[in-house]
Amino acid sequence: MNEDLQKITLHIGTLTLPMSVKRDEESFYREAERLIRERYTYYTTKYPNQKTEMYFTMTALDIAVQAQRTKHSVDLEPMAGRLELLLKEIEKAL
Repeated sequence: MNEDLQKITLHIGTLTLPMSVKRDEESFYREAERLIRERYTYYTTKYPNQKTEMYFTMTALDIAVQAQRTKHSVDLEPMAGRLELLLKEIEKAL
């Protein structure tokens, strides 16, 4: 096994997923597992007697909408101004 990889097991919904992930990315997978389990549990409680596929679909849609909200709420304008100043400084130095 590659030294940079680590074997982990994730539990999501009714599935157990053995995986090999980069050691420095394990926390991202663990946090994703927590988020998916949280949303999956919410939908199984709120909408009982649905198929597992429906719960995973609702969970995926919920997380995708959250990602889109985050993507559109990030204000890059202040950073763009700072980068422009840094580029001017670099150009002067060269």
